[in-house]
Amino acid sequence: MQLKTFARKDIENKKVLVRVDFNVPFKDGRVSDDARIRAHWSTLGRLLDGGASVAMVSHFGRPKGGVDPSLSLRQIAPDVENAYGVRVRFVDDCVGPKVRAAMEALPRGEIVLLENVRFHPEEQKNDPDFASELAKPFDVFVMDAFSAAHRADASTSGVIPLLASFAGDLLVKEGEMLGAVSENPEKPYVLILGGAKVSDKIDVVGNLLDKATTILVGGGMAYTFLRAQRLEIGRSLCETDRLDFARETLEEAKAKGVRLLLPLDSVVASGLDATETKIADSSAMPAELMGLDIGPKTIELFASALKGARSVLWNGPMGVFENPLFAGGTKALCQAVADCTKDGAVTVIGGGDTAAAVREFGFDSKVSHVSTGGGASLEYCEGKKLPGMAPFEIR
Repeated sequence: MQLKTFARKDIENKKVLVRVDFNVPFKDGRVSDDARIRAHWSTLGRLLDGGASVAMVSHFGRPKGGVDPSLSLRQIAPDVENAYGVRVRFVDDCVGPKVRAAMEALPRGEIVLLENVRFHPEEQKNDPDFASELAKPFDVFVMDAFSAAHRADASTSGVIPLLASFAGDLLVKEGEMLGAVSENPEKPYVLILGGAKVSDKIDVVGNLLDKATTILVGGGMAYTFLRAQRLEIGRSLCETDRLDFARETLEEAKAKGVRLLLPLDSVVASGLDATETKIADSSAMPAELMGLDIGPKTIELFASALKGARSVLWNGPMGVFENPLFAGGTKALCQAVADCTKDGAVTVIGGGDTAAAVREFGFDSKVSHVSTGGGASLEYCEGKKLPGMAPFEIR
């Protein structure tokens, strides 16, 4: 997908409101992962170099439409300064005279960070009057928060018709990379699906089944597919209301000539807090245990299926990777996807837990793109139009 972005002439000497996503992990008074913050620097740096006066607006947590000091963006201003190497001036509101005054007094080369936009209940209602108040101090709006682009909020879509509006560099990159692996992917095309629930991936399967060469199914969702084949899955996660969907998908994939591969074996244990594990074949799962990661035979099968791929989209880890006992499958797939990238494939990690795993294992620089949006990347790959993105689409 190609999106309309800005040139210097569009933003020079203009006051620019940028929707970023600073909803980052925050613990013990510090940001524990600043990847989302750093992802916006291309846009912000280009705006500053182009002579714009810049303010950033974002949500942070779920304050439920009221002021919550524990969710103030003031706390992360030092992390933003550290990531960008420029001074960040904080304003304790996102609308009103304080914002206008801050923009009038802003020295060249500095940036304003506005307070949590969700302190106003009108934000998530996409209230037109609130959107108008957000827009008033500014000449231009730049939407750069892909991870919030599936939300029709005042700060993601409500302001777009009110100002000269453009897609930021991150939004453009997300459209290009996710488009490359979901709209017209070069084949062989391998779709890797994991995570806990089949229900989260139904629309992705529906949109991409015709395009995929091979689909690899791991994670908790794999056990619903295995149960649909009347296999014993012990105490593994199973969505019984999705068994018919799993059977139909298996049949449809076969009819379309798409290889749909399920785990041959699993790392099994008594529970998430177990200290001992076993390897069990999918045809012989112990009734008292649960599958928490793909096993060595499956790792070999999936890695082999990835060889020669020209396009890869991965959404959902292969196991409960947060526990080292159940991280082997996800880590091995990271390496296999990195190998594909090295061989010239376009490889995209679909945000959320998969992105967290890829970063944790040190593979984020070894794939083509790690999406910043979990829910947004899912909806994009389902073929849906995102309200914070679609208005910039070049047809």
